[in-house]
Amino acid sequence: MSEKQPVKKLPVVKLALAGVVVAVVAVVLLRGVNLRTAIDQGMATIRDVGPLVFFSAMALLPSVGLPISLFTITAGEAFAPQFGMPAVIAVTLAILAFNLALTYWLARFALRPVLIRLLDRYGYKVPRVTKENALAVTLVMRLTPGVPYVVQGYVLGVAEVPFGLYMLASWLCQVPWAVGFLVLGQGLLKGNFMVAAKGLGVIVVAAVAVQWLRKKLAKREG
Repeated sequence: MSEKQPVKKLPVVKLALAGVVVAVVAVVLLRGVNLRTAIDQGMATIRDVGPLVFFSAMALLPSVGLPISLFTITAGEAFAPQFGMPAVIAVTLAILAFNLALTYWLARFALRPVLIRLLDRYGYKVPRVTKENALAVTLVMRLTPGVPYVVQGYVLGVAEVPFGLYMLASWLCQVPWAVGFLVLGQGLLKGNFMVAAKGLGVIVVAAVAVQWLRKKLAKREG
């Protein structure tokens, strides 16, 4: 990353956004809005749109900056009753692989000059990749907290990390988060806190594993 280290500001932004969300929910509740009804209506709208449109949007929109968690946290509750959670997880992981490949193609070929300028403007330094450090660069980028999902893919694509290595490492790094958010979202949106706790457990384990891997990488690079 560059000397500007803009990623350090991102957790503050996330906390501010979380505060806004909490404030909005509080206002909604105080105004007498039935949150359960609102959630049910939202899920019904997503189901009416249909899985084809929903998962097509999930395949494309994260590559232009829409958080993929918006899809993973709603997909389980929206479509598990119809198709079953194992099927939703399988489709989500396949869509995730497609999106990773699309982001790589955009970064390395289609939008490369534009993305180089944007990354430089926002203080992201494109690492120098060799055969020896390609895996380490990919893991460091994927495991660095605060760097948005789409930025990770753009940096790795512009850096010309080998495609096969990029796909395998990136996909494996994202799998536990995707599964965790699918289960957590289903539990929260359904009001089943036992299910939500399972999803949260997957996310906590993933976070601990990320910290362990980052420390191992830091020691190896040091």
